[in-house]
Amino acid sequence: MRQIEDLNMKGKKVLIRCDFNVPIKNGKIIDDTRIKGSLKTIRYCMDQQAKIILLSHLGRIKEEEDLKKNTLLPVSKRLSKLLDRKVTFIDETRGKTLEKAIEELQKGEIILVQNTRYEDLDGKKESTNDEELGKYWASLGDFFINDAFGTIHRSHASNVGIASHIESATGFLVEKELNALSSLNRPESPFVVILGGSKVNDKIGVIEKLVTKADYILIGGGMAFTFLQSEGYNIGSSIVDYDSIDFCTKILKKYPTKILLPVDVNVTTEYSNDSLNKIKDITEISENEMGLDIGERTIEIYQRYLKDAKTVLWNGPLGVYEFQKYKNGTKKIMKFLVDHNIRTILGGGDIVAAASSIKLRDKVYHASTGGGATLEYLEGKKLPGLEIIK
Repeated sequence: MRQIEDLNMKGKKVLIRCDFNVPIKNGKIIDDTRIKGSLKTIRYCMDQQAKIILLSHLGRIKEEEDLKKNTLLPVSKRLSKLLDRKVTFIDETRGKTLEKAIEELQKGEIILVQNTRYEDLDGKKESTNDEELGKYWASLGDFFINDAFGTIHRSHASNVGIASHIESATGFLVEKELNALSSLNRPESPFVVILGGSKVNDKIGVIEKLVTKADYILIGGGMAFTFLQSEGYNIGSSIVDYDSIDFCTKILKKYPTKILLPVDVNVTTEYSNDSLNKIKDITEISENEMGLDIGERTIEIYQRYLKDAKTVLWNGPLGVYEFQKYKNGTKKIMKFLVDHNIRTILGGGDIVAAASSIKLRDKVYHASTGGGATLEYLEGKKLPGLEIIK
């Protein structure tokens, strides 16, 4: 597969698909982790004296009101500070202003194009990989670099569409992601998988793929209650993925010693950080109670299974980490892994956000920038954004 160093880009116009899909509140960026993830690739292109055109999506664009709140203008300002270089923001996704700005670009200069999903307002042209749009964006550059691992499992105009028409390569961030995740093809044993999050259905493919490789799979988060329900426990008003009950029953029957479930949970009567809560055994949950985190005994048991692990893959938090009362399980298990220097890969999405919130994201071996992309990679699915470069 062609990589960024394979391109002779001096004086050439280089389109870079980044992942600047960052959380923004009242026009301010809350977490710039994804922006920082693209800096190595952008700086390399600057050093190579390329003319740089950056593309990214931000949020979803379904109606006119989404345009204002999902503008990439705040990203251009943050990027300028991080690079210590002016990043010119072009408030359109195509047209004469954009074309003129690209025409006038000098070596090492940078343009950030407006949110690629602005094109979704008229027939979802970006998200459906509209042929004409992909061809148009490709016409703006000489080379294309895909450095957005978070969308590499999608066939969009701004990745597959562009790569279909001009010489393309992967950026440093994508290379780093693939190197880390490929180590899970033959993980050093004992290999333990931690799965959390709310729905089992999202993880069926991953469970089926990993259960044959893993020594143990530790279950937490909302999905634990679907497993517990399948085992006949009363789970009160806890979240349940009813479509996955049969799957849970079958997989637990087939691998009874490999898949571990919580033995106690932190319960409350409202989905809130303010309502009264208490730790209860899974046999004692009342009808009006919902579990929002794993309990202390479960944490201790899971730590015993993790103590000798050589490789850990973790996808999805073990509780509602956004609430102070229910981040305990996620925090204690992650701190245990970090303190014991266990090689841990966080599989993108909410678990990376949780790690950031407890200041442990940079302490683990690898924190993936792509939740959906990571899951599809682990399931063995082909990733369209990668296949087109291959």
